[in-house]
Amino acid sequence: MKTIIVYYSMGGNTEYAAQKVAEELGADLLRIEPKKAYPDSGFRKFLWGGKSAVMAETPELEPYEFDGTAYERVILGFPVWAGNVTPPIRTFLKENDLSGKSLAAFACQSGAGAEKAFGKLLAAVGADKLEAELILIDPKDKPSEANEQKIQAFCEKLK
Repeated sequence: MKTIIVYYSMGGNTEYAAQKVAEELGADLLRIEPKKAYPDSGFRKFLWGGKSAVMAETPELEPYEFDGTAYERVILGFPVWAGNVTPPIRTFLKENDLSGKSLAAFACQSGAGAEKAFGKLLAAVGADKLEAELILIDPKDKPSEANEQKIQAFCEKLK
């Protein structure tokens, strides 16, 4: 099944996971970026990122190439912000029709909220379920055998 991983990563944790999953599945990678970057440190990071996530904003993205007809499966990867899907992923979903695709997702978090974010992701795409879900705790910043095992199990489910 031709697969692409579409992801947004601010601190590198989601990018780390995306690369691991892509390598294991032989998937293509598409990193999306907002035109206006979010603050990436301190209080402003949480204030602006959290507000943007809670308000379900859809920021303009840097140009990207995505041909949905070329893929049967789309895996979405994102950091969890305030129990939500990150706004750049929300924009991607608004700009691209993923109906009829097999969907999976992974989320990186420092605390909690990924389960809630998956529910909001499903609502945003109008789907009932994901083929597979993966929740990681800061896989790049806090390497652990547990995270590596979760990545392997996620990939095995998708093979």
